[in-house]
Amino acid sequence: MDKGIIFALVGVVVVYIVVFVSYFFSRKAVVKRHLKRALLKRIESVNDGEIAKISGKIELTGEPLTAPLSGRKCAYFYVRVEQQVSSGKSSHWEKIIEEEVSGSFGIRDGRSCARIIGKQIKSYIVEDRKYKSGIFNEPSEVLENYLNKHGRKSENFLGFNKSLRFREGVLEEGEVVQALGICCWKHAESGEWSDDFGKLLLIDGTEKMPVFLSDE
Repeated sequence: MDKGIIFALVGVVVVYIVVFVSYFFSRKAVVKRHLKRALLKRIESVNDGEIAKISGKIELTGEPLTAPLSGRKCAYFYVRVEQQVSSGKSSHWEKIIEEEVSGSFGIRDGRSCARIIGKQIKSYIVEDRKYKSGIFNEPSEVLENYLNKHGRKSENFLGFNKSLRFREGVLEEGEVVQALGICCWKHAESGEWSDDFGKLLLIDGTEKMPVFLSDE
């Protein structure tokens, strides 16, 4: 076989391997893989100390957050900003900002309730708001302010707009989500958000076993 053909085939194989590995270890794939493997349980049937997956509707337990790009009121938001970077004849998108913020919310399944505690959360939130800026596309004031807040600028050293893309996903009240983590029951104090029987399921995570959360 011609060496040129062999090199071309090897190149194609390498590209496919890189693409596969990139997707396999992406945030979306990791979260979906863990959630898919776990058996879904009703909150009321979860055992104390069990690692379990539950599903329910988002219910705010405090003041809502404001999503930084869209201004939507929400319980949780995820923002990712990428810049197009050229290298030789090719280019790729490089992540320059990633922000994930959780407010005070619970997950309600009928009359049973759960709350995520701790900061070890790995989420995949559907990014349903997308924005772009580029040479002939000025970023809005909101996008510019967001960049500045994170120590970034929309222009390069020559004064031209950088090629940027912004993506935002939120969890809004009433939205259905799934969560997987280490579960334990507690008796809620008077006036605390809980189920009809005064019990509340807490979902925690560790560095090795974070809480996996998604609205897809």
